[in-house]
Amino acid sequence: MSETTEISCACGRTRLELKGKPILVSECLCNSCRAAADRLATLPGAKNLLTSYGATACAEYRKDRVRILSGAYHLREFRLSTDAGTRRIVATCCNTPVFLEMKRGHWLSIYLHLWPDHARPKAEMRTMTGDLAGASNLPDDIPNLKSHTVSFYAKLLGAWIGMGFRNPKIEVAGKIDA
Repeated sequence: MSETTEISCACGRTRLELKGKPILVSECLCNSCRAAADRLATLPGAKNLLTSYGATACAEYRKDRVRILSGAYHLREFRLSTDAGTRRIVATCCNTPVFLEMKRGHWLSIYLHLWPDHARPKAEMRTMTGDLAGASNLPDDIPNLKSHTVSFYAKLLGAWIGMGFRNPKIEVAGKIDA
């Protein structure tokens, strides 16, 4: 696990270090991810993180393999509602979405737009295509799954076992609304 990757927000003030390879790399098409991306794109200077067909591309990393190198004081959480089980973390220095965290999750879904094009991990699957009205228009370059599969959850469980069933807390500096 000697491989490390450094990524940053659009302006470079908020930087992360990722150790090793991701648990998996996916594109999510759930209603929640698409709605959050649409709202986050309205922040001043923000770019839309959706693909041309409406997916949110992420690399899932164990929390214990993600380190904030700089700019932690810029990180704010965004939730679609006050009781939402997910939060999206945004670097407010340039309004760049950085990652998604599931409630009680032991992993972070790091948004792929943070990598330079030449180094960006390739998605292995698209999930939650069942939420789309027109899923038949999706590219067929990788599996297009209607929901999360047993294999998807098995990879996450394997990572959690590898972490000794720990769930490190990720502190942020506050909240934003979009």
